[in-house]
Amino acid sequence: MPDARFDWRQFDAYLFDIDGTLANTHGGIHFNSFHTAMREVYGCEGRIDPVPVHGNTDTGILRAALAYHGCLRQDFEQLLPKAREIMCAEVVRNAAKLEVELCPGIVELLTLLRGKGKVLGVVTGNFERIGWSKLVRGGIRHFFDFGSFSDRREKREDIFRHGVQLAQELRGPQVTVCFVGDTPSDIHAAKRLGLPVIAVATGIYPQDELAREAPTLCLGTCAELMRS
Repeated sequence: MPDARFDWRQFDAYLFDIDGTLANTHGGIHFNSFHTAMREVYGCEGRIDPVPVHGNTDTGILRAALAYHGCLRQDFEQLLPKAREIMCAEVVRNAAKLEVELCPGIVELLTLLRGKGKVLGVVTGNFERIGWSKLVRGGIRHFFDFGSFSDRREKREDIFRHGVQLAQELRGPQVTVCFVGDTPSDIHAAKRLGLPVIAVATGIYPQDELAREAPTLCLGTCAELMRS
């Protein structure tokens, strides 16, 4: 149940994860782009299935998958821009095939926050062009002022920190920020920055598992948040 002592409406800025928080994307377009990059850039025929992807970043997934298959090269970082370009180009080229299912209550929540003049951003492990493609396809890109992505930041904590910096650029250094995410990684990143985080069980993690990580607030969906 929501903690009555926590007023989630009080913040100046709200920073959302994408996958499992704003939307769930089906069809395998993003998923398969990893395999294209692994094959064409790193000469690896393996797949990303054996490595954790939820709560990870695109760069982190590539690194972990290559390591799993024994293909992690010393020039991984140097080749990463080429791998990123291949992945982004593949997703953008097939954007019309992205099957984006918005999570419950997302449109209503974003509409409410935007109507109150809040700053809205995304903080995601997706590469930038991939993340925006999903939100465009889902019809919610227009809600967001900015995004912090994994193009130059592999760790989720650094992505979140950059999101705070972008919010500060818009509203000043005293801006108050709240994160919204769906994985333990989101909770840990926010807590390491000393900032509140709302966890929603609209990804693969059940609510009780998220609650064990002690987020500021834990709910089944953003629709429940709207009713609290």
